[in-house]
Amino acid sequence: MKMKLLGSLLAGATLVAGTLKAEETISAVHAFPETLIYTKSFLSFVDKVNEAGKGVIQIDVRGGPEAIGMFQQPDAVRDGIVDMVYTPGSFYGGALPEKDAMVASNLTAVETRANGGIALIDQIHQEKMGLKYLGWFDSGVCYNLWTRNEPKFDADGNLEVEGLKLRGNNVYNAFFTNYLGAQVIDLPTGEVYSALQRGVVDATGWTQIGLIDLKWNEFLNYRIEPCFFSTDLGVIVNNEKWNSLSDDARKVLQDVAIQHEKDSVEALRAKRDEDFAALDAAGMKVVSLEGEAKANYLAAAREKTWERMKEVMSGQPGGTGNYDRLIELFYDLGAE
Repeated sequence: MKMKLLGSLLAGATLVAGTLKAEETISAVHAFPETLIYTKSFLSFVDKVNEAGKGVIQIDVRGGPEAIGMFQQPDAVRDGIVDMVYTPGSFYGGALPEKDAMVASNLTAVETRANGGIALIDQIHQEKMGLKYLGWFDSGVCYNLWTRNEPKFDADGNLEVEGLKLRGNNVYNAFFTNYLGAQVIDLPTGEVYSALQRGVVDATGWTQIGLIDLKWNEFLNYRIEPCFFSTDLGVIVNNEKWNSLSDDARKVLQDVAIQHEKDSVEALRAKRDEDFAALDAAGMKVVSLEGEAKANYLAAAREKTWERMKEVMSGQPGGTGNYDRLIELFYDLGAE
């Protein structure tokens, strides 16, 4: 009797231990401060995973750039210091130039998930960086140029940038320098407010949303249309960690990510409309390129980015083998 009771207790203990062990945890950091709309979108994804993954998988967010510097995060997830990172692909574009297909895209994650584009980007991440590309979040939002002073145009309607102290970064420097001919001042997002305040820069590229969150609207008075590019914010996961997870855990993460790709497109388009209305009410003025100048501006944004992508790809293993396929999957020429 005692032996039977002991056997039952051991079996029960083993079952409980197995149940407790079943819930897996992955660590995560995000590139931008919590106050920015994009980080809020990522944290919403985390909440969805932690709700759907109770007893299976949980994401433990360790913080943002204060935990690991924003430009160091891609290396940190590749090296296994952290399991998951939410970051722009442009922050590791030197290692993976194919991310420019998303930057120059006129499609959303929903469409490129369906046509195989994200699957190809995932494959390239795994091959080149040992990373799982889980999802392209917050797509469908494009960039504008924002200036302190009224923009100037030449006789043909082209934007003049001479004398403009333009903040740049890896997302749009090829366009700013190679087409516009601008001299850019590279600054991380966290330093732009003080740079505007001190007059170090008087113009910047930025997405259609988030200007108010960052309080840059305190200094910037003009938005230049048309917008260009797309955000390339995504979630990358250390591949060894991903492969170590249970099938159930991977399914929760992937299913929630795919749904969030769709949800974030809709949510951020609504946020864009709200931000534009608030900026307009506060006196933000909108100026637009027209006709041939507009067409050339948009074509240059796309083509200079493609040129950069092809140039960097050509010097890496595998060369430009995926170049044409990436453009086919991430750009709809028929939408022009």
